[in-house]
Amino acid sequence: MSSRDEREQRRDAGGSGEPARTGTAPAAAAGQVTDTDAPPVAEAPGEAVIPELVIISGMSGAGRSTAAKCLEDLGWFVVDNLPPELIPTMVDLGARSQGNVARIAVVVDVRGRSFFDNLKESLADLSQRQVKRRIVFLEASDEALVRRFESVRRPHPLQGDGRIVDGIAAERDLLRELRGDADMVIDTSGLNVHELRAKLDARFAGDEEPELRATVMSFGYKYGLPVDADLVADCRFLPNPHWVPELRPYNGTSEEVSDYVFDQPGAKEFLDRYAELLQLIAAGYRREGKRYVTIAVGCTGGKHRSVAVSEKLARRLSGAGVETVVVHRDMGRE
Repeated sequence: MSSRDEREQRRDAGGSGEPARTGTAPAAAAGQVTDTDAPPVAEAPGEAVIPELVIISGMSGAGRSTAAKCLEDLGWFVVDNLPPELIPTMVDLGARSQGNVARIAVVVDVRGRSFFDNLKESLADLSQRQVKRRIVFLEASDEALVRRFESVRRPHPLQGDGRIVDGIAAERDLLRELRGDADMVIDTSGLNVHELRAKLDARFAGDEEPELRATVMSFGYKYGLPVDADLVADCRFLPNPHWVPELRPYNGTSEEVSDYVFDQPGAKEFLDRYAELLQLIAAGYRREGKRYVTIAVGCTGGKHRSVAVSEKLARRLSGAGVETVVVHRDMGRE
């Protein structure tokens, strides 16, 4: 029977007239020319599912390994120290897994040396392909990083013949642009391993991601600005309850202090207008795909005014549909 007759029989039987293709191509015979430009054949019906991607980076000694282990425990497929130029390839492999690798976390840092220069090109490639990706940047103070490196008696990967602080300074300069592009910056200076894991669990444990998550953090200016704050509001224009003897022992979570703060001229207007401004900013964050924001509210000591305003502001945000967590960084330090 001729090849033409065979094709007609298959067409009459409901076939396409061409031999059926399978997921695994047979080995080419000796001397046979294969079409390497032909599109790959799907291994199973349906379109490939592009996995969700998290890129973990940040300062050496700030907790990248802890973050990677935490996401691995949450069911993410974690790759440590992957050259940035291979990130798109890793995403492609996940897409070909037919949903078995739906979430990938990649640790990228200065250990990659020259490969780190390719990160910008890889991120641009992922954006063009509309890959859902987030950058988590782990930060810590110079003092905390020096203490950690000295405790384990290991050199900083960039210090060379210099000191640990020289390596830290070089790394900060190298990572400055990436830190600015990060979706989430976590300052681990005052966190232990369990507290860092708790922060990551709160952000990545859920199956459904909310549109926006906010951390409202009160702080005292005399203890320094929070390095992981996206927005900072200053409440020092309000009278300080510290100078009211009957209010001094209490903090801003008490009804007495809160009533005093919001009875002052301008306090309620400040809260109303700042909440409106945050709604405008939140809408822009959603459009840009930013899912996490840290709003710092400061006063002198972080005990009275900033705490009271943070509590009220968090309630406003929660009422507007923003998942909100309140943290009082410096309350109790006095």
